[in-house]
Amino acid sequence: MLVRVGSRGSRLAITQAERALASLRAPGIELALVPITTAGDRDRSRPFGEIGSRGVFVKELEEALLGQRIDVAVHSAKDMTASDPAGLAIGAYLRRDDPRDALCGASEVRPRMRIGTASVRRKAQLLALEPSLEIEPLRGNIDTRLRKRRERGLDAIVLAACGLDRLGLGAEIGRRFEPDVMLPEAGQGALALQVRAGEEHLVAAADDPETRERVEAERAVVAAVGGGCLAPVAAYHDGSTLTGLVAAEDGSWLERRTGDDPAAVGEELARLAER
Repeated sequence: MLVRVGSRGSRLAITQAERALASLRAPGIELALVPITTAGDRDRSRPFGEIGSRGVFVKELEEALLGQRIDVAVHSAKDMTASDPAGLAIGAYLRRDDPRDALCGASEVRPRMRIGTASVRRKAQLLALEPSLEIEPLRGNIDTRLRKRRERGLDAIVLAACGLDRLGLGAEIGRRFEPDVMLPEAGQGALALQVRAGEEHLVAAADDPETRERVEAERAVVAAVGGGCLAPVAAYHDGSTLTGLVAAEDGSWLERRTGDDPAAVGEELARLAER
């Protein structure tokens, strides 16, 4: 049986896809990797909000699934929209890696630093932590952003720790932000294997139940808030406590809420965001 596995084509995405392929290998299964370019890959200069809504790195993969051109799509769970499109389902979440954000180029956040990031979630939390920071937009794959930090003379950049770890670049990390300092993106650190609804059996053996429970709770918070790429929204479940966050992009206000019910946490955050 041939199973076609779709992935973005960046070095990190291929590394992640290879991990997915390893989890799917079984007698009688032939696996083929299919690289697919997404809108977020084609346009590496404009802010995410100008390219489209949250999901700029997954839409083409989902269209390939629905169009029967691939059978499994490998996503960074943090890149996904809060709910699955009709006809698709997350058949498996691989065991989660480090969900934290990482500061590269420095070991601490100091006043008046120039820090690069394209994430409004990171920008809001950085400015709430230190209002004198100068946050500069920075896009591109991990290697590109590390290079741009040096070329532009930035004091630091913020990236997902898991991506650096997966590429063997953990030595670039000066500080891993604990979630009580910078709450991660919903799903950060987890890989999701998406399939057509009814074909979950293709990847079910690779599913990690604990990761599924935590990431699905985080996605439900974001769904209830209604957050997208332009909304500084975050959610993280540490295995015992579910925390959600909304903030002003300039860091002038930031609210966290915890609870057992993702919908209730998200709805409360949505009310706070409307103030």
